[in-house]
Amino acid sequence: MKDVADPALTRQETRSRGVMLLALIFVSAFNYVDRTILSILQIPIKAELGLSDGQLGALTGLAFALFYATLSLPIARLADRYSRRWIVVISLVVWSAMTAMCGLATGFASLVFLRIGVAIGEAGSVPASVSLIADYYPPARRATAMSTWGLALPIGLLLGYTCTGWLAEAVGWRLAFGVVGGAGVLLSPLILRMIVEPRRGRFDPATLNAATPPPIGTALLALWRNRAFRYVVLAGMFHGFTQYAMMTWNAPFFTRSHGLSLGHVAFLMALLSGGAGAVGIYASGRIADRLSTRNARWRLWIMAISVGATVPCALVQYLVPSTPVAIVAATFAAALMIAYYGPILATTQSAVSPAMRAFSNAVLLLTFNLFGLGLGPWVTGLLSDLLTGRFGHDALRYALVIVLVPSALASGIFFYAARFWAPDSTVPRAAQGGGDHG
Repeated sequence: MKDVADPALTRQETRSRGVMLLALIFVSAFNYVDRTILSILQIPIKAELGLSDGQLGALTGLAFALFYATLSLPIARLADRYSRRWIVVISLVVWSAMTAMCGLATGFASLVFLRIGVAIGEAGSVPASVSLIADYYPPARRATAMSTWGLALPIGLLLGYTCTGWLAEAVGWRLAFGVVGGAGVLLSPLILRMIVEPRRGRFDPATLNAATPPPIGTALLALWRNRAFRYVVLAGMFHGFTQYAMMTWNAPFFTRSHGLSLGHVAFLMALLSGGAGAVGIYASGRIADRLSTRNARWRLWIMAISVGATVPCALVQYLVPSTPVAIVAATFAAALMIAYYGPILATTQSAVSPAMRAFSNAVLLLTFNLFGLGLGPWVTGLLSDLLTGRFGHDALRYALVIVLVPSALASGIFFYAARFWAPDSTVPRAAQGGGDHG
């Protein structure tokens, strides 16, 4: 089956598509700023509210991931049935308002409640956004579109690292929450005007279209039987474990093993996330779309290669004694680590019917965030504690080396998943009725 051609678009339609993508980038960037603000403001919050490291870890890690990942499923079901445009805007208002109210927290319990509200809001945004993009762009251009939207990740992290710290010093942590959250609420009417709801499945073969979303049990069974989708999600889950471990512990690593000051580390992390990460996300999407015109399996091979190449770069980063060499290796690792982002979104969206797109993305988020965000940083910390008696302040160095193993496994699984993707199509054999159910 050939790729569905991109029908001729009017100038107005092309402009609307670009405006929509820009709006979703704005929304997603605020998502990452609001998600990371608590991590940046940990020190003043801990001092004023008397929180322990364990309580702060629960707020930024497993507790947030649990609500964020699980609540994305029911909200995604709404996105597959109702207006995705309104779900994106309502989600933005909810998490922004809850972020602003975090400045009113009086202790751990109130902060947990408000952070749950942030998680609820953010849970609805990503599945609806991904589904919108899939219906604005044909399969042959989806990886580039998803990667362009994915630039919100490094942009959000860059803004989070820089602006939040500056705000906290200028106006205090409580008002910093209010400013960041209030900005998201004020942005919502503009976002509503910028997004136009597209027809579902407008660029997809008629055989992939469905009038209404199937029941949740049927949907889960269909996703499980789709081998390409199943193994891509499994690979993303394993790599997410390593990715979140690296993102969480890279700053302490450079402080402990290379003696960098907190100021230097914050600047370095901003450059790695906002610079190298942006290059990796965007370039991989463009490359995947270009190479897939020859063989659609390149979308999966790009993920396998980039994830696999992350491992040796990270090994150099964590094991070499030279700080400049470690920083150079970290730059390559940061770009390669996130390069799978656009292709995995494009692949999973093309692997299912238009009526299941938001739900399938929610399943991807569920596994990725529970296993990655929830367990990756925590297990790395436990390994570091276990190795401290033998390696001292270098224990974290070797803990990070150990948690590179899941990414190595993920690379092999991505290669295996490509076996179930027809080389001349944008959809897997299972979706074409080729018998790859099992």
